[in-house]
Amino acid sequence: MEKSPIKIGNFRWVICGVIFLATTINYVDRQVISILKPMIVSWPGWSELEYGRVISFFQLAYAGMMVFAGAIIDRIGIRKGFTIAIVFWSFAAMGHAISGTVASFILWRVLLGLGEAANFPASIKTIAEWFPKRHRALATGIFNSGTNVGAFVTPFAVAWILTTLGSWRWVFILTGLLGFLWLILWLVVYRRPEEHPALSKEELAFIQSEPEEKIEKTPWLPLLKHKQTWAFAIGKCMTDPIWWVWLFWVPGFLNKKFGVDIKAMGLPLIVIYSMASVGSIGGGWLSAIFTNRGMSENAGRKFAMLLCALCVVPVIAGASTTNLWTAILLIGLACGAHQGWSANMYTLASDMFPKRAVGSVVGIGGALGGIGGFFIANIVGFVLNKNPGNYLPIFIIAGSTYLTALLIIHLIVPRLEPATVK
Repeated sequence: MEKSPIKIGNFRWVICGVIFLATTINYVDRQVISILKPMIVSWPGWSELEYGRVISFFQLAYAGMMVFAGAIIDRIGIRKGFTIAIVFWSFAAMGHAISGTVASFILWRVLLGLGEAANFPASIKTIAEWFPKRHRALATGIFNSGTNVGAFVTPFAVAWILTTLGSWRWVFILTGLLGFLWLILWLVVYRRPEEHPALSKEELAFIQSEPEEKIEKTPWLPLLKHKQTWAFAIGKCMTDPIWWVWLFWVPGFLNKKFGVDIKAMGLPLIVIYSMASVGSIGGGWLSAIFTNRGMSENAGRKFAMLLCALCVVPVIAGASTTNLWTAILLIGLACGAHQGWSANMYTLASDMFPKRAVGSVVGIGGALGGIGGFFIANIVGFVLNKNPGNYLPIFIIAGSTYLTALLIIHLIVPRLEPATVK
């Protein structure tokens, strides 16, 4: 008789779903301020300049904590680390409700950035514990899609709370409470695979079916002498901030330019972030298509990045168009192109460095990207404060940055030659 196939079980996907929810809440909490921006900048003592300053301090705190978050999670464990992080950032999100001044908003945004920085290191480590290597890319893609879902649901949640309760303070309180609801689920559901009572022996064997490659973390300092590190880090420093511009200023742009109020912000942002999701997937395929058709790895990767960079350029026209949906589609195209560019940027690190050094190189690039975000937030605030409603200089910067970054990357590493890391 033919043996029936062994049923493995799917509890690991429940864990993936739980961290997907955490990532969604992470983005809801950081996105709320951009939806409320048209209201906030009208308060006494506020302007575009102050708003930009508040955003810049969040990015600086987030970038700084990213340097340490992974090590902290490694030391205290995922269950405890995620618990501390979401309690910390949820209290910070709710704390905005008792503020109102620029200084108090900066305080709460700094605390929010410090807490939210742990989400991705903790989530990636969770996936590593609960999935064999060959399934981790899919699981990571699923939990990471929470970033776009968070961007989708935030405008609807904000509009509903304002309509129902009539106060911006309740927006911060209720969205901040989501983290505590998630925490109950986390504490009930999460254990290490070896300790989980709901996990079958067959599924545990499947999770542990591939031997782990031990990868030691490479210190940052020796990596700074390699030109490949600077090619990647400069690329991140120049282009990561543009994504933050879209995240924190698009709602204000749509309100100022086209009169889209908070209650009508949902559909435009759904379109923009849906296009971003498509770009994230498509950008990763582009270079593979080119190399499969005979291009070298160097040419294929850079040609894919060139196409992404060119797709951002039309967004410059978005600042001048008088048609709402033309502007939305141009911004959506730029966001999709950024995500495609970003996918190839991360692959650049693995192209040029051995596995044991990739995490450190990505950390350096992420830190510089955060520092770039700090400066661009202040620049955008200054430009809009000087010329209210004139987004053209910002869109010109966004549209031209990727081509400039690609040129610099090519000049530094014309052949993507691997770095020799001792």
